Amino acid sequence: MSEQEITPIRKGSEQVLKIESLAYGGRGVGRLGDFVVFVDRALPGQTVKVFLYRKRRGFGEGRIVEVLEESPDAVTPPCAHAGLCGGCTLQHYHYEAQLEQKKLQVEDSLRRIGGWQSVSIQTVIGADPIFHYRNKMEFTISPRRWIPRGETAAKPAAFALGLHIPGRFDKVLDIDDCFLQPEIGNRILNRVRTLALQHSLKPYDPKTHIGFLRHLMLRYGHRTGDVMVNLVTSYENLDLLLPVVEDLRQHIPEITSIVNNINTRRGDTAYGEREILLHGDPFIREDLGHLTFQISANSFFQTNTLQAERLYAVVREKARIRGTETVLDLYCGAGTIGLYLAREAREVIGVEVSPSAVEDARRNAELNGITNARFLRANLDRPLGRLAREGSPELIIVDPPRVGLHRETIDSILRLAPDRIVYVSCNPTTLARDLQLFTAGGYQPGEPVVVDMFPHTAHIETVVDLIRPRH
Repeated sequence: MSEQEITPIRKGSEQVLKIESLAYGGRGVGRLGDFVVFVDRALPGQTVKVFLYRKRRGFGEGRIVEVLEESPDAVTPPCAHAGLCGGCTLQHYHYEAQLEQKKLQVEDSLRRIGGWQSVSIQTVIGADPIFHYRNKMEFTISPRRWIPRGETAAKPAAFALGLHIPGRFDKVLDIDDCFLQPEIGNRILNRVRTLALQHSLKPYDPKTHIGFLRHLMLRYGHRTGDVMVNLVTSYENLDLLLPVVEDLRQHIPEITSIVNNINTRRGDTAYGEREILLHGDPFIREDLGHLTFQISANSFFQTNTLQAERLYAVVREKARIRGTETVLDLYCGAGTIGLYLAREAREVIGVEVSPSAVEDARRNAELNGITNARFLRANLDRPLGRLAREGSPELIIVDPPRVGLHRETIDSILRLAPDRIVYVSCNPTTLARDLQLFTAGGYQPGEPVVVDMFPHTAHIETVVDLIRPRH
């Protein structure tokens, strides 16, 4: 008699299953007959005993009780916080295997949701380096520290500086060494913790709205060496911050900018309502390809500089700009893609809903001496009638958020009828949905390219070009 026959599939039961693949989002996928189980932190190739904590029609969700057979692609994660922290969840999986699973996830979405049965991805661009690659990190400061089981270190329970535990927004894991950020970031992280405790700076409590320190946000110029420290507080009190600033300047002289963002709202965000410059410039500089960008504390910018250069090279290749095109760059953020292509195009028109991002884009165009790019503010969930009056773009770049393109936006793009569309996606499921609408509108998709912007995480970036056949 099989394990499945003697153990009914019900919530609260334990089941043994073989993990076949990773689902989008990074959970392992196993099957009990036709019943699919998504398992937290499980890896393809493992045989695991799981506790089924949720059951729905046709699928369930489980967590590992015991690994009965290990995956051949399992590795020992270098980070001491792996398995607890929500920053990167796949450190225990060999990097080449991560890339293969991400490729398979994109192909599966394009077939299952987009109806693109013949799709075959040939190009997956992995990252290098695969650790310490982020140019921005946001750490939360909390009065409720998550205390790992078996912890022996003498740390205060009422202070944490780190990242949230997955699914627990009320608890923060105190982090000493983060493998996502450059090493100088860990020096800053630990110095700020020491200073906060030394000067009795109280962490902000979102439940009571009491406390001072809310977030520590760090930005790095990988190409320039610039470093920004952004101390986010719940109210203004420079007397409390200045001793911290002076100490940081003395002990970590590589820091080029220190700012204080003040956020009095209850929402858990590192964006302040106003900002005070405490040291250096109110921005850092970063080079991206042939461009230089000024990045303020709240600027939009790709968080992996080196991989962004590889991503933009793919966009440029698929755009095939001849020099006579008007390029419409939708969801342009701080204008990085449009400005990257501007010197090869006749004109670039960038569109973004965020006023601060539009200002960043305009400032970056001026900084780089680019005069054939302009940036407009518009809500891209509405028809693009205003943009239709700007002319007929030959090329449209779209880089939407995770929810993908609004149907009104797709309809507007189809009415504009550009020769080419380049779609940059961070979500293969919404990409597949949107590509189906574009192909129904007469466009033919080219070969997708997967670019891994965030190693050891479930995030996937895909670039697809769409061509309107000439009749």
